[in-house]
Amino acid sequence: MTEDVINKVLFKCEGLPVFNQFTPERIEKEFPVLLEKLELDFNDIETKFSSLIINKNVDWENVMNPLNKINEELRWSWGVISHLNSVNNSEKLRDVYAKLLPNVINLGNKFGQSKIIYKALKILRETNNLDLTRNRILDKEIIDMEHSGISLNESDQKEYNSISERLGELSTKFSNNVLDATNKWFLILENKDQIKGLPERVLELMALSAQRHLKKEGNIDFKNGPWKLSLDIPTYTAFMSYSEDRSLRETLYKAFVSRASNGNENNNQIIEEILTLRTKQSKLLGYKSWADLSLSTKMAHKIDNVEKLLEELRAPSYKAAELELKNLNSFAHKNGFNNDNQLKPWDISYWSELLRKEKLNLDQESLRPWFPLEDVLKGLFSLCEKLFEIKVVEAKGEAPVWNEDVLFFNIFNDSNKKIASFYLDPFSRPESKRGGAWMDECLNRNIDSEGTQIVPVAYLVCNQTPPSKNKPSLMSFEEVQTLFHEFGHGLQHMLTTIELPQAAGINNVEWDAVELPSQFMENWCFDKKTLLNIAKHYETGEKLREEDYMKLCANRTFNCGMSTLRQLHFAITDLRLHSNLSSYQELNSDEIRRDIASNTTILPPIDEDKFLCCFSHIFAGGYSAGYYSYKWAEVLSADAFSMFEEAGLENDKKIKDIGKKFKETVLSLGGSLPPLEIFKLFRGREPKTDPLIRHLGL
Repeated sequence: MTEDVINKVLFKCEGLPVFNQFTPERIEKEFPVLLEKLELDFNDIETKFSSLIINKNVDWENVMNPLNKINEELRWSWGVISHLNSVNNSEKLRDVYAKLLPNVINLGNKFGQSKIIYKALKILRETNNLDLTRNRILDKEIIDMEHSGISLNESDQKEYNSISERLGELSTKFSNNVLDATNKWFLILENKDQIKGLPERVLELMALSAQRHLKKEGNIDFKNGPWKLSLDIPTYTAFMSYSEDRSLRETLYKAFVSRASNGNENNNQIIEEILTLRTKQSKLLGYKSWADLSLSTKMAHKIDNVEKLLEELRAPSYKAAELELKNLNSFAHKNGFNNDNQLKPWDISYWSELLRKEKLNLDQESLRPWFPLEDVLKGLFSLCEKLFEIKVVEAKGEAPVWNEDVLFFNIFNDSNKKIASFYLDPFSRPESKRGGAWMDECLNRNIDSEGTQIVPVAYLVCNQTPPSKNKPSLMSFEEVQTLFHEFGHGLQHMLTTIELPQAAGINNVEWDAVELPSQFMENWCFDKKTLLNIAKHYETGEKLREEDYMKLCANRTFNCGMSTLRQLHFAITDLRLHSNLSSYQELNSDEIRRDIASNTTILPPIDEDKFLCCFSHIFAGGYSAGYYSYKWAEVLSADAFSMFEEAGLENDKKIKDIGKKFKETVLSLGGSLPPLEIFKLFRGREPKTDPLIRHLGL
């Protein structure tokens, strides 16, 4: 197969991917050919750069443009494969992915350890009078190469590369184990006593799942079963919140927290090896720990700064959580909890839901009919039209998709010019799609070889409740918040105006600032006008009652101590595992986590709790020594939103003006300036923690 055919048909490295053509067989056959081409292109770049250095002709265009082109080709091609591995996973695809990954890592190391490229970048940085944005880009490129081992001797570089390859393998294996362990566990329920308390929606979901599992045909009988109990998030969270069967809740909870910790899907040793290799690699690069290495390129910069913030939040959260648990215990014992002991972890969600009903008169499940996906999207897009002067329009059939549930949208500015697009993959598919929610880049803002502007395209992926046979996808309020969150990420990617692709959108944005737009958008879920514009009953069109809106606002701080403490437990555990392993001597990661839990949890982890074995954020994602970013950026987002609150959320003119300012700074400037400087351009000052403390009710 010729290179020309490959580029036109499959790995064209431009435009929207034709997803149905990306079969595992074709990927396995054609991607290595593309890698060979990229290696030749790389060799050509080194030859040209050598000539530029000799002739003292190093400038931005002849150095950065070729580098961006080859990097973008690799990002586009491997990005498609990685994306499909997350949203349309199969045994064959994961095998191909695992086979190709070492080659991708090796090529990346080759780029990152090129002395010629490094020298060209250093000369460019030192001899050209560049603007702040270009200098930021160069600084990042140079430090990335230094973190790729460019300065190491041959022996250390060889060890570095071996570690990188192994870490890639381990991360992939970790993720696969979590997915497989999640899918492997299930129970078929046939006794009606086992499903007492479950809402009709949940029974429909479980009955449909059972029908698919048992390969039965005909109508689904959700009232009489059977029902499939599984570990996918929509089923798990609903069962833990509503099931009256305490024994089954315990079984389900223990299965969930012990995922990927035994049998063929065992991540325990993988975790230990990952931590050991990360420590070794960071020391090769001259850092004390992986956390020191990670934080060197983040906004927080130092471990002490992160520890300080986390402790500022931990102390009041712990105090609040203790009181919340005490109140929950008291409520449970007053209302039929006959166990002499305190509540167990599998009791918390169930009794919290009952307390919520009594204290706030709020039944979250009963509000789902007011949040059909279609109306939530309309409300979200209407908000963005008001704030950012954009219009979002669905484009059915315009783009190839990887699943029939996937939607595609275009974004237009106030001059009706298309400025971006995005895919939305909203529903849970536990058999082929990893859990969680995320935004990723499909296309970056760029200029092609012919000088045409490439508009950015985003992937927005959620795992919300799918539609049933007779009902659309009815979202929980938490799922609404998740959608707003991911759309916030998407907005920063899509509304960028930076012309240099290396700093456009989320590129070159410090990792602990990247959650600012996403968490900012979540705040609008609690804005009265916004929420009442979104929430419409899917059958009657009736708007959400104001009293229900007030309940949702009150619910924002309900058991907030416990939920905040949970996030802090994750963040502190992540930081400690990556910073001071040596101080724990012979303890393994699970034992370290349990030691940390003594002042970051109010219910000690049970013996079966192997939470780290499914902590994909830090062992299979990009959040290692960076999980604190959620709280770090939450300070920024709460303070940013407080500017709207201070102006008065009912004042449309002021809100529109501030929204425009937010778009022109936070959403537009991407990684062109340091995030603190961008924040100050928007807010007029440095961030304060007070708004977050207020939002949390602490």
